Order: sequence, then C-alpha cells, then structure tokens
Amino acid sequence: MTISEQIRGELKEAMMAKDTVKMMTLRGLLSGFTNELVAVGKKPQDVISDDEAIAVIKRAVKQRKDAIEQFTNGGRTDLADSEKAELAVLEVYLPAQMSKEEIQKIVEAKKAELGVTDKSGAGILMSTCMKELKGKADGGDVKAVVDAMF
Repeated sequence: MTISEQIRGELKEAMMAKDTVKMMTLRGLLSGFTNELVAVGKKPQDVISDDEAIAVIKRAVKQRKDAIEQFTNGGRTDLADSEKAELAVLEVYLPAQMSKEEIQKIVEAKKAELGVTDKSGAGILMSTCMKELKGKADGGDVKAVVDAMF
C-alpha cells in the first residue's frame, strides 16, 4: 500500500469519525499530491510515488513549523495551536528521523574519512553527510552537528 492510498483510507475514517482537523489536513495533503504530479508533468489521476509523497509531506511539515513560529511570535497562540494539531497529523506519515547523537557518530566518521580539520572543509563535509542521511535525518540537525564540530 502506497502512502497516498493509506492517506485516502485514513481520510475516509476521519470523515466517518467527524475528525475535522485530520480530515482537513489530509485533504490538503492529497491536494498537494495532485499539485506535485501536475508540477512534474504528470496527469492529476496518476499515482504519486512514495518518495514524491514524502517530499510533499516534508514541505507541509516545514510550512506548519514556520507558521507555528510566526503565530507564536505574533502572540496568536490560538492559531499556533491549530497548526500544532495539523503538524501532529502530518508527522505520522514521515519516516522516523535520526537523533542528534546518531547523526554526530556518522558526521564524525565522515570527517575522519574525508580528513576535514578546519571550518573550510565544512561545506564538503555537510554535503557528503546530507547525501548519506537523505530522508533519515533533518537537514537542520545535520547542520547543527557539523557547525558544532568547528
């Protein structure tokens, strides 16, 4: 079962349960899937791959996190709370992310492998680590670990 099929099934369940937050979030996600298909030149009724679906979900999660930050800074906790509820629904569909400790072990191994000793090699180290950790770790966490090493 693909992610798209799973989300369609859970949308039906949310409709029956009258869970409006989950229902609206999943509808927005399915709309994002359709937009992604059209953007890459496919027909809207085509099936989206799991990799493309995860990319759409990651974008939606990033948008929610940015919105939460903006609403919190603006003193609108009511809106921030609704975004947090949507974020909780979206994060269920993302693959598990690595912890900073696990990232640090991999970055240290790559640093030794590449022979990076100072800040000038941080960009090369960062790009190499991101290629290896793609989809497994948050880019912001990897950047924080790399920056902390120098």
